[in-house]
Amino acid sequence: MLHRLQKLVRHVAQTEVMPRFLNTPASRKTDGSMLSEADLAAQTALASGLPLIIDRPMMGEEMTLQEQIRLWNAHSESGLWVVDPIDGTNNFVNGLPHFAISVAYIQNGRTQLGVIYNPVSGECFYAERGNGSFLNGTRLPLRLVEKSLKESIAGVEIKYLRSGKLTSRMSTLSPVGASRSMGCSTMDWCYLACGRYDVYVHGGQKLWDYAAGALIFEEAGGCLDTLEGDAFWSGEHVFNRSVIAALEPNLFNKWLAWIRQNQ
Repeated sequence: MLHRLQKLVRHVAQTEVMPRFLNTPASRKTDGSMLSEADLAAQTALASGLPLIIDRPMMGEEMTLQEQIRLWNAHSESGLWVVDPIDGTNNFVNGLPHFAISVAYIQNGRTQLGVIYNPVSGECFYAERGNGSFLNGTRLPLRLVEKSLKESIAGVEIKYLRSGKLTSRMSTLSPVGASRSMGCSTMDWCYLACGRYDVYVHGGQKLWDYAAGALIFEEAGGCLDTLEGDAFWSGEHVFNRSVIAALEPNLFNKWLAWIRQNQ
């Protein structure tokens, strides 16, 4: 199934996404985020192909919130697909080559299969629960180097941090060596799983932002928590889940402690 899922995602990228790169109509949604013709075309293609792999319903980012909630409540235990047809649409529309297609299969409230594909770089990240995670056939992580916090590269989405104190401290007193914000949450997870990022914090991702990525990261051996302090895969905050994460356990403990002290 994982092989067939990768094949489908690559096909959708080749036929629906990349032909529209730098050449697609786009508009703003009510929440201010971008929506392009490529998002809709990719979501439609995935909706046709995914049931041929596992015959379960699909939830897509570009559906209405009411439809997303209905699908989750009805099928999160029995099984459903969760899709972000293009994560990083703003990058995509503006010609920045940092975006991805993300597909996850969720059952019993947890992701069982996940694929994230950047069609520009050709990097395909994927995982099946209990069987590790991979990048184009190479097991993750690619590198695991012990570092101090002050030597670390952090993925930080400042604008989504809900605590004013934490936002201020992260901006002025950050304990890390460097911070990155690249506008594509699904790829953030993959960079963590690789070891390209050392630590990560995000104040609230949508389900389709973390569904595949969190599995890929966990299967690479990563550690994660939330700003609220609940278990990451708990039933709370499903549609707006925060994350504190690091690949290396000792670094994770230091990062978590600093964030807890500064919330």
